[in-house]
Amino acid sequence: MNIIDILTPEHTFNGLVCNSKKRALEATSEWLANTIPDFDATELFTALITREKLGSTGFGDGIAMPHCRLASCQQVIGALVKLDKGVDFDAIDRQPVDIMFVLLVPKNATSEHLQVLSTLASHFGQEEFRTRLRACNSNAELFAAATRAPH
Repeated sequence: MNIIDILTPEHTFNGLVCNSKKRALEATSEWLANTIPDFDATELFTALITREKLGSTGFGDGIAMPHCRLASCQQVIGALVKLDKGVDFDAIDRQPVDIMFVLLVPKNATSEHLQVLSTLASHFGQEEFRTRLRACNSNAELFAAATRAPH
C-alpha cells in the first residue's frame, strides 16, 4: 500500500488553524463531512474522539494518526492535515503535533486497518519525509510531497 492509494488532493489540507487537539479533530471532521457523501461530521468527530480516549494517536515527532472505523465508510480513506502551529496531542514524546494523517476505515476492515497504520508509521517515521511535508505551503504541494515515495 502507498499513500497515493488512500489519499486524494481533496483530502489534503495545508494550514488548518486550531488551538487544541479537540478543535483539530472537530474541524477536520467538518471538512471531511463536506467532501465525502454520506459522512456526518458529528458521527466522525465522535468516532475519532472516542478512539483518542483509548489512548493518544500522537505518534511522536509532531505526527498524529487519528483513526476510526465507521459503518458509513465503504473504503479506506486518508486525509492529510498540516496545522498552522503545533497543538498538544498527548503524544508519546510530549511534543506538539503539527501534522495529522486521519484514517477512516470500514467497520469490518480490521486487518487492513492495522496494515495501513503500519505503512503510515513507516513513512512518518522517516525524518526526511516529515521535513518534506513541513516545507509545503499549499494543499497541492502537501499532496505532492506526501504521495512521492520516501527515499
